[in-house]
Amino acid sequence: MPNPNPRRRAFALAAALAGAVALSAPAAAASGPAQARARSSFSQTSDAQAAPASAAASGKTLTVATTGSIDSLSPFLAQRALPTQIHRLIYDFLTNYDASDDHAIGALATSWTTSTDKLTWTFTFRDGMKWSDGQPVTAADAAFTYNLMMTNDDAATANGNFVTNFAKVTATGNQLVITLKQPQSTMLALDIPIVPQHVWASHVADIATFNNDAQFPVVGDGPFILTGYQKDQYLTLDANPNYWRGKPGFDHLVFKFFKDADAEVEALKKGEVDFVSGLTPAQYDALKGQSGIATNNAQGKRFYALAMNPGATTTTGQAFGDGSPALQNQQFRQALMYAIDTKTLVAKTLGGYGTVGSGYIAPIFAAYHWAPDPATAYTYDPAKANQMLDAAGFKKGSDGMRTLPDGKPLKLRLMGETNRADDTQNVAYVADWLKAVGIATTTTVVDQGKLADTETAGTFDLAFDSWGENPDPDAVLSIQKCDGRPAAQGKNFNGDDFICDQDYDALYQKQITEYDPAARAADVKQMEQKLYTDAYINVLYYGNVLEAYRSDVIGSMDKQPQPNGLYWGQDGYWSLWSAKPVAASSSSSSSSSNTGLIVGIVIAIVVVGGGGALLLTRRRRGTTADERE
Repeated sequence: MPNPNPRRRAFALAAALAGAVALSAPAAAASGPAQARARSSFSQTSDAQAAPASAAASGKTLTVATTGSIDSLSPFLAQRALPTQIHRLIYDFLTNYDASDDHAIGALATSWTTSTDKLTWTFTFRDGMKWSDGQPVTAADAAFTYNLMMTNDDAATANGNFVTNFAKVTATGNQLVITLKQPQSTMLALDIPIVPQHVWASHVADIATFNNDAQFPVVGDGPFILTGYQKDQYLTLDANPNYWRGKPGFDHLVFKFFKDADAEVEALKKGEVDFVSGLTPAQYDALKGQSGIATNNAQGKRFYALAMNPGATTTTGQAFGDGSPALQNQQFRQALMYAIDTKTLVAKTLGGYGTVGSGYIAPIFAAYHWAPDPATAYTYDPAKANQMLDAAGFKKGSDGMRTLPDGKPLKLRLMGETNRADDTQNVAYVADWLKAVGIATTTTVVDQGKLADTETAGTFDLAFDSWGENPDPDAVLSIQKCDGRPAAQGKNFNGDDFICDQDYDALYQKQITEYDPAARAADVKQMEQKLYTDAYINVLYYGNVLEAYRSDVIGSMDKQPQPNGLYWGQDGYWSLWSAKPVAASSSSSSSSSNTGLIVGIVIAIVVVGGGGALLLTRRRRGTTADERE
């Protein structure tokens, strides 16, 4: 059956950013189609010096300030948030998500049909599309991309999970035919950039090491063309004048690297950059109402949870790690759900910018979001928590703290990540609430790598957890399956909390093969209900994404979804493709002042570090904080 692997899965660049992103609109940059130049004035160089200022030409430029990093510019290898977002800009996908409501729409493919047995999908490609070097875009390019991933493990590094259920892929004329091993309901959610066969065929032998940065401009077919890159300094793109959906509103994009979000916010205030995302509540509140600045309080695509270790086991059922036996007791886990005041977390940690958690799928994806009936919800009730703990045999001693049913001490390890600002506050809140019902804790906040290693080893009890999600829920659901557990301790852990529930797995299998949207949604909601009722994971809240931009520079750009969605971290390219500068009459002074900024970048890039993390979505164990998932 299809078995999406979250190590290779983009949970759609989720909106709650751990690193801020800023946009600027100076009025100087390289002109003309990118493919007409052997190397742009912003292209990669052997040192920190770029082309002289005179190389900068006319055009509207949007500068993106990021704290992210790039592991690779190859769509077969890139796993971090920033490069995968770049790939959405330079390569088209088979289908896309509509900006208005996230439903599947055509991209390279204009239409599709399925066989009666649901095993054969036929996609008809759009006519007249061209790569940026003038070669035609064809169904053969998609067949090449998918077949390479199906037959080459290195090519499957980033997104191989999407093709594990493919039996055969062929192309004839403008039609792509995909034959499946069994029905797969995610066929309109294949998050795979399609590459040009005439370019990549010569890199099959070195696919494991080729980073797609040897020559600029990079041949692509998306709304923008990658024209240059200098590690930890800048990355540049030009608008694709021949993009089938229409040329972007800005002529050029420049991604500039910053050390932290505070520097970006200051730059926004000074008019040096024009868009910031991933703001803290304090930063957001401080920017509201300032002249020339507009704000966006966007509904987020990420859940924030307290993961519980119910007992680490391998896929063969062999136990390992040293998780507390208390968490193997369902009644104990349910009592912990009642002991935590999620409303206070939303009010204090999020400053009110979020909603109380419940179902595993965020409310922004309304078709799949599940919430309990108020009468059965785990609302904050320490008295009930105490009652349940007493009944389960976790008795209080003379000091008011509880012991295990066998009389041994009970102390849970509560862990968080240093790169998530929420964790530091929430560790303290949760520790106090657990103490109030007689549960002792030791608290630790460590870097993401250390926490990932600890969880992989099964040597934790409670840990804060956060996942970004996309419009199709399959990937995030798959991480809680039995086969997500490792074959051996520390090996290939593709799960999340060592959950193994056969009823859950049966529901997963049912939803992945169900093509009727309503029936599939019902199956997904049953899965969420089981995770909630059995207290495998406590979804504490869904945080909003807080953004601000220069309203005197950016005239308009599209959110996704509408009307309460994001500008940055979308499941597509809509905001940057649709962004338009304000009318020249109202932006001339701003454009003039920003010309100096772009010239400064051209003369010599001055960037404050690149070590921060642009964590749009969280990846699996052992990966770094600025990776996608």
